[in-house]
Amino acid sequence: MTTVPLLSLRALNRALLDRQLLSRRATTSAAAAVEHLVGLQTQVPTTHYTALWSRLAGFDPDDFSRRFEAREFARISLHRSTIHTVTARDCLALRPVLEAAHRRPFRSNWGRKLAGVDEAAVARRARTLTEERPRTFQELGALLAEEWDADPQALAQAARHHLPLVQVPPRGLWQRGGAARHTTAESWLGAALGEETAPDGLVLRYLGAFGPSSVKDAQTWSGLTRLREVFDRLLPELIRFRDANGVELFDLPDAPRPGEGAPGVVRFLPEYDNLFIGHADRTRVISDAAKARTWRANRAFPVFLSDGFVRGTWRIDTDRTATEATLVLTPFDPLTAAERAGLAEEGARLLAFHAPGAAHDLHWK
Repeated sequence: MTTVPLLSLRALNRALLDRQLLSRRATTSAAAAVEHLVGLQTQVPTTHYTALWSRLAGFDPDDFSRRFEAREFARISLHRSTIHTVTARDCLALRPVLEAAHRRPFRSNWGRKLAGVDEAAVARRARTLTEERPRTFQELGALLAEEWDADPQALAQAARHHLPLVQVPPRGLWQRGGAARHTTAESWLGAALGEETAPDGLVLRYLGAFGPSSVKDAQTWSGLTRLREVFDRLLPELIRFRDANGVELFDLPDAPRPGEGAPGVVRFLPEYDNLFIGHADRTRVISDAAKARTWRANRAFPVFLSDGFVRGTWRIDTDRTATEATLVLTPFDPLTAAERAGLAEEGARLLAFHAPGAAHDLHWK
């Protein structure tokens, strides 16, 4: 009988840090990083800047912003029917694979408000309207309600879930912003969606960026169901482990697993970062007690890592003239002097990134 190796919590943590480009800042391009990570969750429009700064050596937010505006990247609803920043290539390839992750929540959340409405006709009309010019969902819903006697918000959501709608700049640009206006990916990128809908390739990419992981982890991350049969198909290409609770984990044979003795890291991450939303069991990076303190109502807070685990939240306060910037750190438990020193050093770099022209200060709560 073959014994399935056990991976400790710390070993899983170190593997995840490495896969997420957090064990050391990578020298790869932003596009290569975003594709390796299978997108960055960015329901808060500009969090891709902090996420990439924490992962890449010499990351240039102005260059990324220019490339984003030039349509090398796009923000579109993908995994879990949530907005992600992806490359243009992945925008077109991933949306068909993740279509089921949009249809199911739409039925449960909005479908009952559109009883008797031809949703395909709504989607066709919405495509025409958004390709005429990018629209907010409020504008789109009002226009659709002129033709269908139904709730405007539900009509707009029908468009969101049935069409591959991207949010266009200036929303998502560095130190700029704007209303969430939408057009189709095909119109924005000037290319057709991909034809592949099977999730096998997506699962392999997921394991490369988040493994070792369970079937449930992959389903939680993607929003797809019935992935057990996909893992069964892929089993000849995978290796198996188990965690301390006996849960079966899968991974790519050649993926890095540095072991529990690998050093941890100090990092500042934005709200909804990929690191702590890629698994059903998130204890490999955040304890249940810490997780409860990173959310208030439906709002998430930016967090910091010490020794590779979430240890508190952070924010940057600026004065009205933007001449002073204070990094406010709220630890969840006592930190050692060495841990505080590491956070202060990395925090100084964070302030230099976000507020380069201001006077800087650090405050512990």
